[in-house]
Amino acid sequence: MHRLTIALLMLVLIAPSFANPPGDYPFLHFDEAMQQANKDRKLVFVYFGRYGCAYCDKTNKEAFADPAVRDKYVNHYILTYVDAESGRRLRLPSGERITERELGTRYNAAVTPVFSFMTPDGTRILKMTGLQSRADLLEADRKIQEALAKASSQ
Repeated sequence: MHRLTIALLMLVLIAPSFANPPGDYPFLHFDEAMQQANKDRKLVFVYFGRYGCAYCDKTNKEAFADPAVRDKYVNHYILTYVDAESGRRLRLPSGERITERELGTRYNAAVTPVFSFMTPDGTRILKMTGLQSRADLLEADRKIQEALAKASSQ
């Protein structure tokens, strides 16, 4: 019995870390985020993650912890976190009801993390898959902001 206890303790200690979205970001539920984006006329930044995702955790600690990343993402986008394995129900902009897991499947978020930039109607304009650095997130924001500026000047 003693060996079983030690084995379970070891498993807990070496198990992948829990990967929620960064705590100091105002992530909304998907439904709320899409409504807010429509109201504020902003793009949506969708973070597809899952429990135990080591790359999510690493991205959170190394990229999202940066104040410049936080400033740009909080100011430029409506943020939402979707658990790509969750059965939690949500409503798409079309009115269709699906689960977060089904949304992840539709947006090809089988491997996490996946970061998608979307219009308020759910059209994806940029997808980033896997571990992201501070520089990656800042570069994606720069490209999107430049494209928005160019589109608004035409």
